[in-house]
Formats: sequence, structure tokens, C-alpha cells
Amino acid sequence: MAGEFGNPEVVEEEVDILIIGGGMGACGAAYEIGPWLDAAKAQGVDLKVKLVDKAAMDRSGAVAQGLSAINTYLGEQDPADYARMVSNDLMGITRDDLAYDLGRHVDDSVHLFEEWGLPIWKQPGDEGKPLVKGGKPVRSGKWQIMIHGESYKWIVAEAAKKALGTERIQEHVFIARLVNDKYDDNRIAGAVGFSVRENKVFVYTFKACLLVAGGCANIFRPRSVGEGTGRAWYPVWNAGSTYAMAVEAGAELTMMENRFVPVRFKDGYGPVGAWFLLFKAKATNAFGEVYLETNKALLDDFPPYGQAKVPASCLRAHLMMKEMREGRGPIYMDTVTALGKLAETMTPKEIKHLEAEAWEDFLDMCIGQAGVWAGENIEPEKKNSELIPTEPYLLGSHSGCCGIWTSGPEDLGAPTSEDHPDKDKIPSHLPQGWHWGYRGMTTVRGLFTAADGVGASGHKFSSGSHAEGRIAAKAMVKFCMDNKDHKPELDTPVERLVEQIYRPVRNYVDHQDYTTAIDVNPNYITPKMLQLRLQKIMDEYVAGVSTMYQTNAHMMDVAEQKLELLKEDALKMRAKDLHELLRAWENYHRTLTAEAHMKHIQFREETRYPGFYYRMDYNFIDEENWKCFVNSVYDKETKTWTCFKRAHVDLVDKSKLFK
Repeated sequence: MAGEFGNPEVVEEEVDILIIGGGMGACGAAYEIGPWLDAAKAQGVDLKVKLVDKAAMDRSGAVAQGLSAINTYLGEQDPADYARMVSNDLMGITRDDLAYDLGRHVDDSVHLFEEWGLPIWKQPGDEGKPLVKGGKPVRSGKWQIMIHGESYKWIVAEAAKKALGTERIQEHVFIARLVNDKYDDNRIAGAVGFSVRENKVFVYTFKACLLVAGGCANIFRPRSVGEGTGRAWYPVWNAGSTYAMAVEAGAELTMMENRFVPVRFKDGYGPVGAWFLLFKAKATNAFGEVYLETNKALLDDFPPYGQAKVPASCLRAHLMMKEMREGRGPIYMDTVTALGKLAETMTPKEIKHLEAEAWEDFLDMCIGQAGVWAGENIEPEKKNSELIPTEPYLLGSHSGCCGIWTSGPEDLGAPTSEDHPDKDKIPSHLPQGWHWGYRGMTTVRGLFTAADGVGASGHKFSSGSHAEGRIAAKAMVKFCMDNKDHKPELDTPVERLVEQIYRPVRNYVDHQDYTTAIDVNPNYITPKMLQLRLQKIMDEYVAGVSTMYQTNAHMMDVAEQKLELLKEDALKMRAKDLHELLRAWENYHRTLTAEAHMKHIQFREETRYPGFYYRMDYNFIDEENWKCFVNSVYDKETKTWTCFKRAHVDLVDKSKLFK
């Protein structure tokens, strides 16, 4: 039995591989790892694996509520074209090796989804014909296919649980910290977390770990407040844990200045992709003008990307921002015209089906937006709906590329050093430092990542995250085989780890009687109050919605000072119960992630992503000085950051992207 609150039971466990997270990347790894474990066992190495998720796999991760489309499916298309698209949408700075490798693997995961029961829309005449047998999907864009996806995550999680075995899965345990090896500070050795259901702390020791705990939401003040508090586009439980835990372990981050500011239906954060791509709707200002056309000349301000055949997501947002700044809002999705044009050649029955599809787009993945439509008496065929850019999010699997610097595939990247044993096997013209032995491994030995964790790629979405988890699973088994005699030892005593994890509980237990009002106490701060302070700092000084995504060096100097004070106060967060302990640690991770984001924007002296943020003191793209990766490392002892440049190299020809 667990002890009294504040004195938890400690459970220690040794495994070979720990998977942290329960989203699509984790599910991919859980599904894939079995055959490689069998292969290892056949060679006399019996590897023990465990998956730990703070939630429940059935509804964990970004796909929790469902999806209406799979956004990455190549079909007959060339992985090199996919790598070009990723580069173009992320303003030219991506790892072509990672994108190309993902492109050549992703379709296999989609075929599995359909085999497991996911309904995928098919072209007339191909109904019931699987993709793997040539069935033609209904595409909403060049890379997207439509699905009936409310139960998408349930289907994928079920396959993962069956493959891995429920005895290897532990839910409702939040991993809060990684632990380095006692004899090698650049090697991972363990992790520590706690149950969100019982008064227990868990300490795991392992050879390898897959850190796939998602991206980061709620570090900026959201547009939805009051009764809408908590409403966000990306999952509210994505707390930057992937980035924060990796950087504290010594991993090198990359492109943390990048953020995604999606344009979404106002107040409900409903998706717009199907409306733009499938229903062919256009966005207008309040006067009915299509601003993507009237503001087209603005693209010339950001060469060469403004001349791309398909402007990047941030540039399209930039054109919208001009309308908002100059008072021509609100911005609308012209659903009336789009559905009217589609209905011109349809029967009444087909029109009814079309309207049902318009509603299903929300019911599959964003039920709250359907509620907004219903509550405001909006019928999309009769009344247009407002659009607005959201608050920023940090992620590496959607239209963003921040994350961790990871080893690429061995056939597309060169070894790190001249004395690498595989040097002669790698083409000499490929960039140094992109491959160091195991696909998906960070710069810390044994620490792997996938999905939102992998930086400098992007546009993986759900299918790509699953595929990348599968790739990492294979690599982790190989790593463990190559290091089968290694005995990991934690660099921190278990007692101190437990003390660190339960610090918020001790803050509460030791000081709760100092005042008569539980939430007002000079000795601690509630997690909710600390999060509001973090959001206010980031919003007002680091290019949030209140400044129209604008910042400069002086504003970030203020943010830096305030974040230093906030980090001090973060040590005083309280936890009156296990739920608050979860929130306290999520906020710790958010604060470190927010600091990384701010440090990178400080360092990159240009506006690489106009529309997503503006460095008003360097409001231009500087190809000569800043066509490079911005990377960083964090020293957890001194709590200082070091930002630096890494050279960017194109592995595929990008000239096709431009007019």
C-alpha cells in the first residue's frame, strides 16, 4: 500500500527499453517492436520493454478526439517531392534526409490502419477496395486523404496494445524526469515519474528510451478565456515534456524558434483543411474580398519563398494578418459560395450528403466547433463563419519543425566524425553530423525520439508519427543488442529523485496551515496561477496574440528577466492532490520549453516565419546569414543555454518549388 500523501510508495523497475507516451508515435513503436524483440531473443538476448503513458492509450495524444483526414499519404508520389513540400512549407530549413526517409515508409502505416478497420473514403467504383490493392482514395489535397476518423485513435491503440501486450503497458503514470548514467553523462539510464491515481513514485532503469510525449500547447495565453478556458487547437495535455526532459538530459535541440499559428474557425478551433481543399472554399475579409489574391504582392517582400508555386502556411497567415491589422476584419470562410457551387451539379440527395460531410468534418475531430455552429444558428450553406489565427504552438509533426536534433538514416547522412567506423559506407558528399548510428537517436546515447520530438522535419502528421515510431523501435532494439553488456546506473540516488518529484506535495503539506484560505499562501503558488503568469509573459513579450505576433530584442530581454523569476517561483508550486502534482510538473516542462523558444527567437536575427511571428527589429528573411539550423544545448547545473548555428544542406533539388 502507498503511504500517506507526501510519503509515497517507491516502485523500482529495470527494463531494457522504455517507451514514454501513448500517442501515434508510441503506438507505432509498440506495434513494430515485437518482431525485432523476437529476432534478438533468437540470438540469445531477451529484451524487456515497457510503455508508460500519463493518460490512456485509447484517447491519448493529438489524435485523441479523432480526425477527418490522414494528412500524409504518398501513394504514387515521389518521396523527394514530399521532402520538397516539407522544406517549402517550413521556409527552406529542414532535414531532407528525415523527410525523405519518412516519405518512403509512411504509406505502410496507412495500409495497416485500413487493415485494422479505419474507414478510408474511396473514389466511385473503388468502394471496398483496399489502398494496398490499388483502391483510389478521395484526396482533399496532394498529400491528404479523407477518412471517417472519429475512432481513429481507438483503432490504432487497439493494434498497439495487442502487439505489445497489456502486461507491458502502464497507464496513468506521468514521467517527469530523465536520469543520466552515473559513469557517462551523455548516456541515458533511467526515468522517474508518479502515478496520477495512487500515491506512488516509479523509478525505471533502462538501456534505451523512446521519448514521445507530444508537442507543447498552453505556453501562450489562448484566445479562448472565461467560459472557453482550456479550449485550444493542439491537445491541452501536450506540455512540452518531450523537449523539456530531453534538454535536461543534455540533448541538442533544433529550430525551437519555429512555431505553428494555425488559422482556425473562431472560438471552436475547428479545422479548415477540408473546407479549403475538399470543399474549395475561400477565405475573405469583411468586404468579401479574397485577401490571398488582393494581398498577393506582399509575398514579394519575402524572397525566394514568396515566389513558390504554393506559398508556405506562414505566408498565407501573413496575408491574413494585413487585413486584421488594417481593420478589414472579421475574416470569414466563404462556406455559402463553396457549397453553392458544389451543389449546382448535384441532386437534392447529394446536396444533403454534402452538408452532412461538412458537419462530419467537425464531429470527427473537433466537436466543440459543431457546438459553436449549433449555438450560433450557423448553417454553413446559408451563413459564413469567422476565421482567426490561434495562439502559437510548438510541435514537430504538424506544420512545424521544432524539436530535437536526431540521427537520420544511414544511407542519407554522413557520420559525425572522420574516425566513425561506417565512414567509408556513407557517400562523402552528404552533410557531416546527420547520422551517428541509430535512426531517431538524439545526441544523448540511448535516448530516442519520434513524431513531435524530431526537429527540422515536420508534416508527418498522424500517419508519419506512427511510421517514425516504428522506425525508432527497430533502431532501439539494435542499440540494445549492440550494448547488451552495458549495465545502466542512475547518476542520482533514488531518495533524491523522489524528493524532487514530490517537492510540490511537500510545499503544500508543510505550509497548508499557514493561512485560512487554501489558495492564498506566501509559501507556495498554485499550478494554475503559475501557468497564467507564464502565458502572460509569452503572450506580451514573445510574439503572442496580444502583440499581433510581434516582438523584438528589447521585449525578449524583458521576457528573459521575467522567466528567470518565474523559474524561481516554479520551485514553490504546490500540489494539494495528485492532479495538481501532474499540473505542477506539466508547468515545469512548459516553462523550460517556453524558455527554449524565446532563446532561439532571440538568437535568430531575422523573421523566418512571417505570419507566425515577426522580429520587428529584423523584419526580413536573411538567406545569406540565417539559411541555417539554430540549435541549442542546456546546462542543467548552471541553468544556462548555448545557441549556435548548424549548416543547412539541400539533398533534393528545390528549384521545382518556384514559378
